[in-house]
Amino acid sequence: MKALRAFCAVSWLAPAWVAAASLPAFAHPHIFIDAGATLVFDEEGRLGAVRIVWAYDSLFSLVVVEEQGLDPDFDGVLEPGEAEQLSGFDMNWIEGFAGDSYLLAGGAEVPLTRPLEYDAAYDEGRVVSTHLRALETRVAVGAEPVILQIYDPTYYTSYEINLPVRLENAPEGCVAEVYVPDPEAASEQLVAALQEFAGSDDPLFEDDFPAVGDLFAHEVRVTCGP
Repeated sequence: MKALRAFCAVSWLAPAWVAAASLPAFAHPHIFIDAGATLVFDEEGRLGAVRIVWAYDSLFSLVVVEEQGLDPDFDGVLEPGEAEQLSGFDMNWIEGFAGDSYLLAGGAEVPLTRPLEYDAAYDEGRVVSTHLRALETRVAVGAEPVILQIYDPTYYTSYEINLPVRLENAPEGCVAEVYVPDPEAASEQLVAALQEFAGSDDPLFEDDFPAVGDLFAHEVRVTCGP
């Protein structure tokens, strides 16, 4: 996934970004993804896996399809062989990449496996990919929420959880709610972080950019109980 972030650049203008126009160009998203999730419970009622859906923006999708040499007739439909070639295009993660998905239980991060059972399709001009990530240690969910966060720490990619969120095989009384941060408050914090960063006398490199993506993190909060 990280390797894909060099594919394209999309201008993003929000009031807070206009105020920080002289700050680094890599401080705003270049890829936009609509995300969804299915939280999968095991036979004992514990959370055991998370299935993630990423629907890429149309411009990035076009770049991906062209880079892969797919849909040469531009009819928006992939042939069976082409669809197979597209599958897994974004799953070649570098070592240590967290997959822009973070699961928290009791305030601690729950390790997830690398992507499993991945697939991709090209639908109405957008590339949509799915992958499964199992919990390395399954979690019993109670009144305290287990939280799935989807975000890019560098904020190169913007994620919004606006695709369906589902619970699979969940015990009775389990519910999932989507939390969306206040965009204005997040933008103000972003500008403050950028201004502090830009005030340094050291050379400015993208790898040194502060991790601000969590300011914009959408969350799925799951609770179970009577």
